[in-house]
Amino acid sequence: MILVDDEPAMLLAMRMLLSRLDGVKLVSCFQTAAEALAFIDDVEVDMAFLDIELNGDSGLELARRLRAKDANLDIVFTTSHTEFSMQAYDVYPLDYMVKPISRQRLAQTIARADSKRLASVSRGIVAEIERLSVRGIGGLDVVSKKVGEVKWISRKSKEVFAYLLIHRGRPIHKARIIEDIFGHLSIANAESYLSTAAYQLRKVLAEHGFKEVIHCSQEKYRLDLEQIDADFIRWEQELGQLKVIDATNAAAAVELEKAFSGGLFEDTAFEWVIAEQERLSNVYVSFAALLAGWLSDSGQYREALRIAVRLVARNEFDEEANLLLIRLLAAVGDQKALLEHEGRYRQLLYEELGLQPSPRIEQAYAQARCGS
Repeated sequence: MILVDDEPAMLLAMRMLLSRLDGVKLVSCFQTAAEALAFIDDVEVDMAFLDIELNGDSGLELARRLRAKDANLDIVFTTSHTEFSMQAYDVYPLDYMVKPISRQRLAQTIARADSKRLASVSRGIVAEIERLSVRGIGGLDVVSKKVGEVKWISRKSKEVFAYLLIHRGRPIHKARIIEDIFGHLSIANAESYLSTAAYQLRKVLAEHGFKEVIHCSQEKYRLDLEQIDADFIRWEQELGQLKVIDATNAAAAVELEKAFSGGLFEDTAFEWVIAEQERLSNVYVSFAALLAGWLSDSGQYREALRIAVRLVARNEFDEEANLLLIRLLAAVGDQKALLEHEGRYRQLLYEELGLQPSPRIEQAYAQARCGS
């Protein structure tokens, strides 16, 4: 992998973080787009971490040029600002991370890249086999065709399974698992609890015909993803195949949007999943907003409105989502719903934040009321 950032301090910090992760090889670091482009002409890399705002260069344009050279290159954007997320999505990055970046957050991203490459190879060489089915979007349910729903022996065995699953097949050292799941215990007790949870996990999955789905070697644990069909992993893989939204794939894009029906491992209260929940939610929001915009431009206002309603429900303070909803309510001529939304939005802003709607929102309401 390579790093591109015009801040030497950030390059040093990222190098230190990456050096602490197993199986990661950092090839080189650059401070300019030209250096990175010249390097990739001669050296094959599989991943690039790019600062969006480079001194005199655009990280977004650099990503496009790198992708032109290697369509399979995984792009990860790093930035101190969140306002570029929609533009960044245009080049379909693997991830978008806001500085400062934690080791855990970085490890999750690299794990996803490893899983993506593993899945790509597996699709070409692995015959169709029975797989453990996991619903992670909107909750956490695991079922097999042989037995049905997995009945967990303990809450911690379920949590260890979920933890390994979000690392997407990457081996995780037991010390990290202990830190994230059993950190409140002494080392001796934590190691005992982890061993017990792993044993319980193997036992219950063996009853479903998946005895070898969890592996432990050199004090590292991992799940065999070839034996697992996880909806959130499949959802993100299918989303990555939508290079653009157009008439040929719009129907599939709509079904993909509908499939994201809740948060990752919703209502499980696993603290370590928060970062991944937020990342996946941001991926969905960016995709849904783009899809709603395309549907609106294509005159499919009702379908676009359905998506806008979902976006506002996820974050009632999201100004872009509210602007989209206002415009679509005007497009379908639903003045009653428009007035109800305006009253509710004004009240929410005032009661929760002590604010009035922004000039952009006020202008959108005015135009919508006039039917323009």
